[in-house]
Amino acid sequence: MYDFSSSGAFVETFTLEPYSKGSLDGLTFAVKDNIDIAGHKTSYGSPSWKDKHDAPSYNALCIDQLLEAGATCLGKTVSDEFTYSLDGESYFFGTPINPTVPDRIPGGSSSGSASAVACGLVDFSIGTDSAGSIRVPASLCGVYAMRPTMHRISEAGVLPFVPSTSTVGAFAGNLNTLGKVMGTLLRSENTTPEKIQNIYLLEDAFTLSNTEVAKALKCKIDALSSRCDANIISITLGEITNDPMTLDKLNADALRPLQTFDFLNTVGNWIENESPDLSPFFAMKYETVRNFDRKKVSGSLMLCEKMFNRITSFFQKGDLILFPTIPTIAPLKGAFEHMETAMDFYDRTMAITAFSGVARLPEITIPMTTVDNAPVGLSIAAGFYQDEFLISAVKQLFQ
Repeated sequence: MYDFSSSGAFVETFTLEPYSKGSLDGLTFAVKDNIDIAGHKTSYGSPSWKDKHDAPSYNALCIDQLLEAGATCLGKTVSDEFTYSLDGESYFFGTPINPTVPDRIPGGSSSGSASAVACGLVDFSIGTDSAGSIRVPASLCGVYAMRPTMHRISEAGVLPFVPSTSTVGAFAGNLNTLGKVMGTLLRSENTTPEKIQNIYLLEDAFTLSNTEVAKALKCKIDALSSRCDANIISITLGEITNDPMTLDKLNADALRPLQTFDFLNTVGNWIENESPDLSPFFAMKYETVRNFDRKKVSGSLMLCEKMFNRITSFFQKGDLILFPTIPTIAPLKGAFEHMETAMDFYDRTMAITAFSGVARLPEITIPMTTVDNAPVGLSIAAGFYQDEFLISAVKQLFQ
């Protein structure tokens, strides 16, 4: 239905042939435009950034891994401005199509990467995720995606954004392809699949979600009991951490401040020195970023470490946690012109994405159901560094 031009997913198309044959033979992929490709300028979602930086001489390491495994790169995809957004509506490069519901946003910041896969233009794509930039567009566009354990994939050649929570990840049209791609990037060895012991439902996330989203997912989850003999247990974040912590507070007191402090160092200094052209929406958000009190950074760092340790300690061998990837279906294009709508989406979405972001967990989102014909994603998270178990477990449950 959509081609490379009409999808709006790509900022540049070209072909990079694979270096050799491997596990990804015959597969094509696209790359988010905050990841370096030799000889092609990286825009970071900003024309000013692109104009003021030379083209890199080398590919990011993760791209060389994919080319060496036999995959063919077909171009670079649209990214939200400085990747600091979750909506996917690019002021400078246009909004990539969400082919399942074209009147709705694709989600960001890896908007083009999700759209390219959803449109069937590539077999898989590469993106980055800090507060949901892979998981959100995957859920809204109805594709499979994985955010791995933080820093398990090399970020050499990836523009710095939020080092404290960011990671490289992937989108794919099916679980088999996603598993192959992530196995390559994670440098996984063949292992015997582990038995799923406990499946926990993170009730806080279901409560934060729109009623119809939560209900539709719960109906699908109810069928899991016939597909495995694992225990299915409802749980809250407070019970996991043995602390009166909520997802809202995890976002407000840990993820969002840390993201802001990091961003001021990785991009803020450049913005202050270069005075680039900024979109109106980004400029408004950046003013909020500027007003954060950096004297409070230690508190956010300590809270993140505390929650990481407690959540990590909770997970036992064979445990999974399930929850809505985000609390809504894709909002209509232009809906974020109303600030209340934008803030509601961002606050509730980031409260849910903060769970894996702060705990540095691997998380896979799958297109589980639909509401009003729009995709609804279900997320499955496993313990820290349990990426291979997570991939195997999701295949057992949903393939």
